[in-house]
Amino acid sequence: MGILPESHRDLIILDHLDQDPDSTQASLADLLGVAVGTVNWHLKRLIEKGYIKARRIERRKLRYIITPEGIALRARLTLDYIQSSFNLYRLVRGRAEAQIRILQEHGLNSVQIVGSGDVAEICRLTCLEMGIHVREDGGWPLLRVVDLKIFLELEAPKITDGRD
Repeated sequence: MGILPESHRDLIILDHLDQDPDSTQASLADLLGVAVGTVNWHLKRLIEKGYIKARRIERRKLRYIITPEGIALRARLTLDYIQSSFNLYRLVRGRAEAQIRILQEHGLNSVQIVGSGDVAEICRLTCLEMGIHVREDGGWPLLRVVDLKIFLELEAPKITDGRD
């Protein structure tokens, strides 16, 4: 999952424990893509703050129960996550629209998107909504997606036979 902000990790932990209170620290670590020690730190912190309780059900097995305060925290974190996701979507969409307007100002209506992931998909949808044809073959201007940035390359790359 990559590096997640602490609040996002807390949200994932709370959501997962709500679905499966018998989750192990190892299964949570796999879900988050972090070390078991990191999960242990998060769980201890959530317990200290009163968001979850741990009950021993076997000698080496714990069950994690979300408290009412934990349910309220999960609701707040979910709203924050949704809000930040929409803000990020608006940012990326605005960047895509700006680059597409430049493309249109040059009288062009086709582009090739280079990159993958959610940002590239937002670019693809924005192109379709703005009447720009997304091409898969070469020879077209490029919308290059690098992380959250979108670059327009009006000059299509030259295809060579390697004898330059």
